[in-house]
Amino acid sequence: MKDRNFNYCKTLTEYRREKTIEVNVGGVPLGGDNPIRLQSMTDTDTLDTDATVDQFLRIVKAGADYVRIAVKRTKDAENLKIIKEKIRAMGINTPIIADVHFNPKIAEISAKYVSKVRINPGNFYDKRAHFEKLIYTDAEYRDELLKLEEAISPFLDVCKKHETAIRIGANQGSLSDRIMSRYGDTPAGIVESVLEFLRICKKKNFHKVVISIKSWNTRALVYTVRLMNYKMRLEDMEYPFHIGVTEAGEGEDGRIRSAVGISTLLIDGIGDTIRVSLTEQPENEIPFSKKLIETIEARKGHEAIEAPVFAQTNPFEFERRYGRPVRKIGNRRPPVVIASLNENSILEVSNLNGRTEPDYYYDGKSISTKKNKKFPIISLEDYLYNDIYQSSLRFIKTSRKEFMEFRKTNPEIVPKFKAERKAVILLESDNANKYADMRGFFMMLDSIICRLSVVLLGSYNEGRVADLQLKAATDLGGLFIDGYGDGILLTNEGTDIFYSDLKNASFAILQATRMRIYKSEFISCPGCGRTQFDLHKTTLEIKEHFSHLKHLKIGIMGCVVNGPGEMGDADYGYVGAGKGNVNLYKGQKVIKRHIPTEEAVAELEKIIRDNNDWIEQ
Repeated sequence: MKDRNFNYCKTLTEYRREKTIEVNVGGVPLGGDNPIRLQSMTDTDTLDTDATVDQFLRIVKAGADYVRIAVKRTKDAENLKIIKEKIRAMGINTPIIADVHFNPKIAEISAKYVSKVRINPGNFYDKRAHFEKLIYTDAEYRDELLKLEEAISPFLDVCKKHETAIRIGANQGSLSDRIMSRYGDTPAGIVESVLEFLRICKKKNFHKVVISIKSWNTRALVYTVRLMNYKMRLEDMEYPFHIGVTEAGEGEDGRIRSAVGISTLLIDGIGDTIRVSLTEQPENEIPFSKKLIETIEARKGHEAIEAPVFAQTNPFEFERRYGRPVRKIGNRRPPVVIASLNENSILEVSNLNGRTEPDYYYDGKSISTKKNKKFPIISLEDYLYNDIYQSSLRFIKTSRKEFMEFRKTNPEIVPKFKAERKAVILLESDNANKYADMRGFFMMLDSIICRLSVVLLGSYNEGRVADLQLKAATDLGGLFIDGYGDGILLTNEGTDIFYSDLKNASFAILQATRMRIYKSEFISCPGCGRTQFDLHKTTLEIKEHFSHLKHLKIGIMGCVVNGPGEMGDADYGYVGAGKGNVNLYKGQKVIKRHIPTEEAVAELEKIIRDNNDWIEQ
């Protein structure tokens, strides 16, 4: 790519890891040429040594390279020494990471005992934004940066002495007043909050640094990490990245959302270690993480992708591609779902739709409405030379590779495409790197200024629903994140995946990419040592109670450390506020404090009703 404005990674058309420096974390290095590392986090009370050690061992047994432990008090930091001694006495050498918020002194104590300390630039020195001071002069801003350097320097000195790495981990929604005053709650603000710390580390010649930027919103996550990678390299920094979707949720929703966000970055080569944050037992995160990495690395050595050297889409800000409207498709409407009938009739599957009725149906030869009005699927050759359907909607099935070859001997296809008003492209790919291959097709359409609408076709041969979900999310999710695609169609040759599986996966991918919201959004964190109620059980209870409120986003957070900020633009929130108590929010405002957990769901319903957001089932 020649245009520096879009150079957030080395190439858009080849799977290749970005160059980063190697950081040794307790004898298990990451970055450089090392494998992508896996990690998870305990959700026990850190002062409960036996419970923490037991869970640590379960996570390690599942295959984690690192395990993180929450440290909220000085007593927690001191207990890390005992936890480490017990783990090492068992012959387990897996690096321990301390997760510290708010207090530099606690970080300094932790750094003596662990291999890496995670700090949050939004609350390590600065307080999280309370909008107490909205305007900083340039001189005041510089003074604040000097104070930040004074605060972080002793911590870096301790880390140098004990050869402890650090992770500078920013989360959307946990920015300081100072950053908010100048940048607002924006990707630029999140990136700058990390860069301020990195510049201090670089100045002090401390390079055992890993960085991360996380969000529950996959779109915000991808754009912000891309911007971070771009800006970091402008300043000659090559620190490795930790990637993850925070508050991903549980079950299929959490896995699909994580797969979409993490894979979109990994396929572009960004990411040296990952965590899949699920509201489940932490050891459950590792098998899925392994499968995700295997799915991404299957792209190694993929067939070369020919595409223009630039993309007109802004990689740092969402911009929906305009597709010329044909019936329900295009015109920047929510992408349509075309459901594969899998040899059933529309009548046979109609009772299976529930609240997620597809827009169209696919029978292997044509695409039809629910009233069985059929639209043909034709080839490029038939479209150009034998198009008997030109007066009505038809789908032109092709791939980037096929179109590029066809155009060489049939250049008249380009002006016909540009003038077309009643056709939709059904785009497939047989490249191992489907995301990059299909993106190359959109780049080509941009280069010839063609506005035809495009439905993304993912064809698979899987025996397990979970494998199909993972592959479809990694292949197609990034395209929707980039604003590409006016519809989705998933097909599968396997016999154990049915109509509803394919349809539901299509809707779930669109929801995870923020392109089409079809059900209630539940933003739930994975929990940690700060959580003092059964987060997984509570999440399931809240989902069951409020799942019919399709117009709402509800946050379920384990604690008040980052919960209120990280549930982002949630309409309502359920946030832990101490042992057995929660605070209830409308947006970012606390409505009720210290409500016993056994009463909290009913109280949350009352708040929703009082604000006229309740809908009877």
